Amino acid sequence: MTAAKDGAARVMAKKKKIDETALAAAYNEALALEKAGEFERAARAYGKVLVLDPEDHGGAAVRIASMGLGETPPKAPDAYVETLFDQHAAAFESILVDQLDYCVPLMVRARIQSLGLGPFRKLLDLGCGTGLTGGALRDICGEMVGLDLSENMVEIAHEKDLYETLYVAEAADFLEDNEDGPFDIVTATDVLPYIGFLEELFFGVADNLDKGGLFFFSSETLPHETFGGRDFMVGPHQRFAHAEDYVSRSLAAAGFEVVEFGDITVRLEDGAPIAGHLVVARKGG
Repeated sequence: MTAAKDGAARVMAKKKKIDETALAAAYNEALALEKAGEFERAARAYGKVLVLDPEDHGGAAVRIASMGLGETPPKAPDAYVETLFDQHAAAFESILVDQLDYCVPLMVRARIQSLGLGPFRKLLDLGCGTGLTGGALRDICGEMVGLDLSENMVEIAHEKDLYETLYVAEAADFLEDNEDGPFDIVTATDVLPYIGFLEELFFGVADNLDKGGLFFFSSETLPHETFGGRDFMVGPHQRFAHAEDYVSRSLAAAGFEVVEFGDITVRLEDGAPIAGHLVVARKGG
């Protein structure tokens, strides 16, 4: 999902003491220029947004990168991800599942069954959202821990009574300080599209997994030539896409062995399929 034009500036302004009127004007000007295809002018206008809102609740830096201008950030700003998903929490499942045909959690379940894996002692669900992956795997996991940056998402997941423990936290920060493990399975469905640089996440997952533990995650990708030698980039829908060889190299560096690396359609966007991967990796010895 991309940030909605209506109300986006107001929501981000409420997060901090920001000049709401100036921010709304700057953000809407930038968005209008972007939609009109005036990318150079749009990038300059988003630069004004960043001056007004350095924490970048509206994802200006990501939008600049998606136009092929400016530097690609290592990940989407935490403030942007939090704002985006807080905004959409109430309608999240309807939009993602019913409108965008997202079914990655069920794909994870299918791969577990096909590979003859499980049951599992303890699962960590990174970016748990409203609990779609938790619901898909609840009956084969003894204990489940979930976390998400969006408090509104976590509240909805809590109401489903799927997880023994839920946290509002950024994934890499949680993995660095976590004392709630180790786990024998970690999932990260629809997390990588908001992260560019993967090493910190993958090493953090490895540190929190038992030897032989499994890591299931999805990613989005683009045709090989689109990357132009880059490991990752922000795609046209303001989400990160990763080159397949970069994902493989990052896993190997963190001590993982690839069990499966499959091509999938992650979701639909404007009616068109978004290409991606579903990866199953095992922590080596």
